[in-house]
Amino acid sequence: MKNLKLKNHYKDVEYEAGCDEAGRGCLAGPVFAASVILPKSFTNPVLNDSKQLSEKKRYELREVIEQSAISWAVGIVDNNMIDKINILNASILAMHKAVDKLKVRPMFLIIDGNRFKQYKNIPHECIVKGDGKYLSIAAASVLAKTYRDDFMKKIHKQYPNYNWQQNKGYPTKQHRRALAEFGITPYHRKTFRLFDSQLNLDI
Repeated sequence: MKNLKLKNHYKDVEYEAGCDEAGRGCLAGPVFAASVILPKSFTNPVLNDSKQLSEKKRYELREVIEQSAISWAVGIVDNNMIDKINILNASILAMHKAVDKLKVRPMFLIIDGNRFKQYKNIPHECIVKGDGKYLSIAAASVLAKTYRDDFMKKIHKQYPNYNWQQNKGYPTKQHRRALAEFGITPYHRKTFRLFDSQLNLDI
């Protein structure tokens, strides 16, 4: 069954890479990005924006993507660099790192969202909600999300009070309460609004 919703490519070039990130809105942890070059013949009836998929389905699709892709890579920018250069620049840097690690040089990049900085001399196009429109961006969203989730589950073992294995560093009420009770960790983004003044009144 062909995926009628998501398109295979934006430009008619041999190697087009889709790029997306995960973790922009988190209070803790790195931002991850992925870049994926899929064959022009690739199709998948399930692949979609990672936010539209269950966790089980994301991990199943990760295997399919890694086996099917012409090339794929993941880039990471940690919380200290996020604090230094801001989350937008860190997200773009993570995408640049992912593209840099591709074993096949892409001829064109399609980027999820509306902001990007030119990577070397490779032309690009920013596509708002591109992870729900193009298969390669959707694939990048799945890889970025699952690899970041793996990282957050790993550091949860160091700092279990924040329940990162469940909230993945996002600002849930439980995460905010843990911050109020236990303070920040070396993984928290200090330039983000970590403490909720309304929540503090409830404690």
